[in-house]
Amino acid sequence: MNFKTLSRAGLVGLALAAAGTALAQAPATPPAPVPNKGDVAFMMSSTILVLLMTIPGLALFYGGLVRSKNMLSVLTQVFAIVCIVSLMWVIFGYSLAFTNGGGLNDFVGGFSKAFLRGVDATTVAATFSNGVVIPEFVYICFQMTFACITPALIVGAFAERMKFSALLLFTVLWVTFIYFPMAHMVWYWGGPDLVGNAAKALAEAPADGKAAAQAALDAVNADAGMLFKWGALDFAGGTVVHINAGIAGLVGCILLGKRIGYGKELMAPHSLTMTLIGGALLWVGWFGFNAGSNLEANGTAALAMINTFVATAAAGVAWLFVEWAVKGKPSMLGMVSGAVAGLVAVTPAAGFAGPMGCIVLGLISGVVCFVFCSTVKNALGYDDSLDVFGIHCIGGIIGALATGILVNGALGGAGIPDYTTKPGELVTAAYEMGPAFMSQLKAVLFTLVFSGVGSLILYKIVDVVVGLRVAPDQEREGLDIAEHGERAYHA
Repeated sequence: MNFKTLSRAGLVGLALAAAGTALAQAPATPPAPVPNKGDVAFMMSSTILVLLMTIPGLALFYGGLVRSKNMLSVLTQVFAIVCIVSLMWVIFGYSLAFTNGGGLNDFVGGFSKAFLRGVDATTVAATFSNGVVIPEFVYICFQMTFACITPALIVGAFAERMKFSALLLFTVLWVTFIYFPMAHMVWYWGGPDLVGNAAKALAEAPADGKAAAQAALDAVNADAGMLFKWGALDFAGGTVVHINAGIAGLVGCILLGKRIGYGKELMAPHSLTMTLIGGALLWVGWFGFNAGSNLEANGTAALAMINTFVATAAAGVAWLFVEWAVKGKPSMLGMVSGAVAGLVAVTPAAGFAGPMGCIVLGLISGVVCFVFCSTVKNALGYDDSLDVFGIHCIGGIIGALATGILVNGALGGAGIPDYTTKPGELVTAAYEMGPAFMSQLKAVLFTLVFSGVGSLILYKIVDVVVGLRVAPDQEREGLDIAEHGERAYHA
């Protein structure tokens, strides 16, 4: 080998060594976030469970409670709501709930993701804790099921007397102007695709980069819905779903007036067997509702799971025994109603409170909701057909307020999210009962006023456009035949 060849080999060697050194010193390009397969499977299963809550769960629960001549009307209403709201959600609802709304961002999002613009199989949504990600399509579907069940809950308040056309128009207006903004105000925080990334960047930043990472996280924190900024805690929908739907149901049943023969004729449920099946499906599906709201399969999801067990059982037992004491006999309907009241009450607290606190929460909600569904309802004389207000609104209020107390670590709570210094970790040191409770109270009062007044306006619009109530002869005949031309049962 001659000198020229050796020189060339040496130069090549030096170049490769220099390139290797440069590559070693260059900052590594952060890898693209990869969805965790376990979390993806968990969230897909949770999404299916929440859909199960609505169809067939809620549909059968409500259907069994009405008279047989209105059974199919209730099933049709619930199923139609799921179909319509699902389409609305992907066209513009998801964007209004979970994107930045510019000057209106405190109240509602914008249209940057209308028609799911920019979303495909590769885009991800990060959780609020440690940056673990799930496909954005999964997150969209999970939140879609919440948007579907909320207006479906309202159906029970005015069952057996509202026009089908009026219900559909009201649903379109209500989810657009009430539900989507409420979801944004309570649950939007920088967008699911920004939160986890900013939090993870802070956690992984070197000491000399903490200040910049903290500033970036603070900027994301400022980009939030109004109730989130207030510090309101709503793990899975106490305000967004239950108080929201419950107060809208009360306004609706008062505006429509009482059913023909209410208080004079027997209006007993036609199939408590179906009601039990529907109630059981609600309880099963609610595990997806509550545990799935953690957005990843970890200890907090497990906490939400056990709380969903014990609060529901306690509320069912509480209603059963108080009814037994007051009326002399325990009823299956009462026990199932109590269980649903417990499910409602534990929803905002599921990932924040401890199991023993949730047992107390269940006992209280079972007793208080029984009082509202019997004594208070009878005293005030409103015809809330299936006790939407007494169970969902009152249960939601109890749960939301109790969350501000039971989150306390001294009471077995898990603590509150500290999004400022730690990336979404639950910490007990940040808890102060007074401010926490006041944040919950403000959120409850705002929801009651926003949804109550907003729903009143929307009902009035619908009444002018198509009319709210069916004709008296149609109501007496039953909505199955009058509205849909079919019967649930044939002799």
